[in-house]
Amino acid sequence: MTEITQAMNADEFDMLGDEMDDEFGEESFRELFENSPQGNLAVGDVVEGTVIQLNPDSVVVDVGYKSEGVIPLSEFVVDGKPAQLEVGDKVDVLFERAENESGLIGLSKEKADRQKVWNSLEEDAVVDGKIVSRIKGGLSVDIGVNAFLPGSQVDLRPVRNLDKLIGETFEFKIIKLNKRRGNIVLSRRVLLENERESQRADTLKTLEEGQVVEGVVKNLTDYGAFIDLGGIDGLLHITDMSWGRVTHPSDILAVGDAINVKVLKFDREKERVSLGLKQTAPDPWLSVAEKYPAKAKVSGKVVSLTDYGAFVELEEGVEGLIHVSEMSWTKRIKHPNKILSIGDEVEIIVLAMDTENRRISLGLKQVEPNPWDAIGEKIPVGTVIEGQVKNITDFGIFVGVDEGIDGLVHISDLSWTKRIKHPSELYKKGDLVKAVVLNIDTENERFSLGVKQLTQDPWQIIPEQYAPGTIIRGKVTSVTEFGIFLEVEEGVEGLIHVSEISKEKVESPKDFASVGDELEAVVLHVDTQEHKIALSIKHMSERKEKAEVEEYMGAQKKATSSLGDLLKGAFDTSAKD
Repeated sequence: MTEITQAMNADEFDMLGDEMDDEFGEESFRELFENSPQGNLAVGDVVEGTVIQLNPDSVVVDVGYKSEGVIPLSEFVVDGKPAQLEVGDKVDVLFERAENESGLIGLSKEKADRQKVWNSLEEDAVVDGKIVSRIKGGLSVDIGVNAFLPGSQVDLRPVRNLDKLIGETFEFKIIKLNKRRGNIVLSRRVLLENERESQRADTLKTLEEGQVVEGVVKNLTDYGAFIDLGGIDGLLHITDMSWGRVTHPSDILAVGDAINVKVLKFDREKERVSLGLKQTAPDPWLSVAEKYPAKAKVSGKVVSLTDYGAFVELEEGVEGLIHVSEMSWTKRIKHPNKILSIGDEVEIIVLAMDTENRRISLGLKQVEPNPWDAIGEKIPVGTVIEGQVKNITDFGIFVGVDEGIDGLVHISDLSWTKRIKHPSELYKKGDLVKAVVLNIDTENERFSLGVKQLTQDPWQIIPEQYAPGTIIRGKVTSVTEFGIFLEVEEGVEGLIHVSEISKEKVESPKDFASVGDELEAVVLHVDTQEHKIALSIKHMSERKEKAEVEEYMGAQKKATSSLGDLLKGAFDTSAKD
């Protein structure tokens, strides 16, 4: 054997034999070796040759044998690029076979390079390699020969997308090497763990509370972020990320971000570290009172909406609340999203400040003049207005008075005389209504209107029209257990109490009359304040009898007066005679 083959152990010899079997087909490498020329050169030897000729696609190399060898130019590659060769250059090649029919020996530059790599590899050695492809269970790495990098050995933590590493170059440790089978297993994780452990020892020596250090965001959770400080992880809680509002750590951080954090607490024994990001900058609330005094007009950005209001960021870490009641002078805002959206830039007025509890009350409506301050001058009490019915409730109707201001016509101010159970009996939304301004309460923002006040109160003249003793005729509008309601005139009713129906006992008014019947009654009493007229049928006959007596007595008096006048005339005539 030659010097190289004599230096190979049994495993290396078998491994090279397996590789050569692929090249020589059924004739094994061992047979070729045994039949190879004895002397200075044997099949499988890696020898130095000299370039003696350069062809367009091949290189002729002399290795001191009686014949030369021709090697494809594609085998001469340096760092992925074709090598720049010149005649006379020295190259290492592998002797594959003796002369063929053409008289040329078989040489290989690629196999020589691969053989040198194999000879240099050792288990636990650290090598440079380039990840070239993804294969089942991991990645294929080129370290001069192909090696296998399991997915679990790529990084300290599982990598979800291995494809993104293709083309990257790293250092790897050989954790398994079988030259006979040509198997090489690599690990990058082992090197990272060693590096991390070294960093961890250095970090523990220098880490102190109050120190500002640089770290890398390693992981995000709902409650915070874990920061790699160099071999040791610290927790950055969500409440220590910003002086302002943070909904989720992902709002301001991403895995892989390099950030400066302050060490808030450090338990050296348990190796637990609490970190703060907001503490690396001054607390903005220390100067808030000076920067945002009460009644100051400021601007900010809407960052959050709730049922009760909108939060506005005045600066990083400083937010104020616009309560829903402070959004409009006139509109009833059911939800802030009716007029505001997240991201809106707004101008507001500072209403109140509570630095101790970190609260600022803001007003949106205060930026504009309050229309209620001028409404009294614009539409004074007593003014007759016309407006649309905006809303109908059990207690009245709301009528549009001015832009954003509605006036209430209470159900009691709809009519002087009619009994109205619900305003919808008379009006519907959109109707045009005339009304008179009754009262303006600017402090409580209430505007009172009246419809019935457009006409004179009939109860002011009813006492004159229906004096006690007046006999009226009307239609029964209602019959109850306590009496009969009789319409005196349109919208005006009087009550005949059950005790005033008859001189005889009446068991129930319903036995005496029905709705729609026409009855006569006499007025007993008129109450203008309570809008009540007391009527009586029982006293009707008495009234009639009295009237008849008065009429009879009047007639008798008139007859007597006429007879006296007649007698007096006759007496005066005879006296003259």
